[in-house]
Amino acid sequence: MSTEPPPSGSGQPPDDDPFRKPPPTDQGGGSPYDNPQNPYGSAPPPPPPPYGGDPYGGGYGAADPLSGMPPLADSGKRVLARIIDIIIITIVVGLLSWLFGVGQYNIDTDEMDAGKRLAQSLIGAILYIGYDTIMTAKTGQTLGKKLLKLRVANLSDGATPSMQTNLLRAAVLWVPAVFCCACIWTAICGGWSFFDKPYKQGLHDKAAKTVVVSAA
Repeated sequence: MSTEPPPSGSGQPPDDDPFRKPPPTDQGGGSPYDNPQNPYGSAPPPPPPPYGGDPYGGGYGAADPLSGMPPLADSGKRVLARIIDIIIITIVVGLLSWLFGVGQYNIDTDEMDAGKRLAQSLIGAILYIGYDTIMTAKTGQTLGKKLLKLRVANLSDGATPSMQTNLLRAAVLWVPAVFCCACIWTAICGGWSFFDKPYKQGLHDKAAKTVVVSAA
């Protein structure tokens, strides 16, 4: 059986991911009759986890998935990191649009160059999604997150999300923003983390089952 780590496209984080939480150790063992306070050996039910447990189906008594992870990122820092990323990619989109001649189009009552608008939107979508997906799949960080000392992690195990997970996360964030709702969708999707409990997830985090944590 091969011991090589799974490829980046396999959907599973590599075993040597430094951020991956170690598996829980078995605290059991011994005879159930060794407990002098409970001669019948039936352990009392564990207390319910905070906020009603894992929203992804863990149910009553499920272990807190944040156990062993760094603290969740401050939502204000997340917004600032996202603004830095948007500025970087917007500059690149503008340069490429100018280079390919799709940066200028006329819109008036008589003429609308929809082809150039669509081309510019496609360039933006490819760059925004590609940037988020590739950067986050490597280290869990975009340039903005590196500057603010944040990183994206799987909610389940704290590992760096796979390429597929990051692609889903980026697509949920950027496809509606580029082709439809622009700032409105970005604000709703990312701003959701200000109100979400207990994991402070944006809507794109919920779709991908990720969280953003401190990397300091």
